[in-house]
Amino acid sequence: MRVLAIDTALEACSAAVLDTNSGIAASETLAMTRGHAEAVTPLIARVMSAAAIEFVDLDRIAVTTGPGSFTGLRVGISAARGIALAAGKPAVGLSTLAGFAAPLIADDDSMQVVAAIDARHEQVYLQVFGSGGRTVVAPRVASVRDAARARLGAAAADGHSPPKPLYLRAPDAQPQAAARLPRR
Repeated sequence: MRVLAIDTALEACSAAVLDTNSGIAASETLAMTRGHAEAVTPLIARVMSAAAIEFVDLDRIAVTTGPGSFTGLRVGISAARGIALAAGKPAVGLSTLAGFAAPLIADDDSMQVVAAIDARHEQVYLQVFGSGGRTVVAPRVASVRDAARARLGAAAADGHSPPKPLYLRAPDAQPQAAARLPRR
């Protein structure tokens, strides 16, 4: 399968052609905070030329759908939908969070992966993925503090031992000896 992938969601404008049999045929990324609309079409043209492939030879067009910048998302989605319409090929959307998590899931799908993007104002967009890339926690926005707490909870051992106090020095309290009840 040959896929043109487009990403304009965040602070870059990227395109790549992937052949699932032979790997990445061509790719290019331009770091930018603005100007995606002016950059995406020439960038896609260069990538397609470097891959020596025509749009009609693609099997699908993939594009990131967010979270991301308001304008950047619309630029990428419009480009993907326009190419798909002109070439008669399907366009598919992928979350930006899934794109971030994919390489880690591919390396080891036995652990959960938390993908997070700065949402500004002390918040993050996050999504948690389990084995095989299945969604464990749906995409959401959370405060940085809540996200850190949730990550600690997710990293904790799976209920094999009940919670108990962690004493880093001897406790000041002493067990009562005189009024102790016998254990059964």
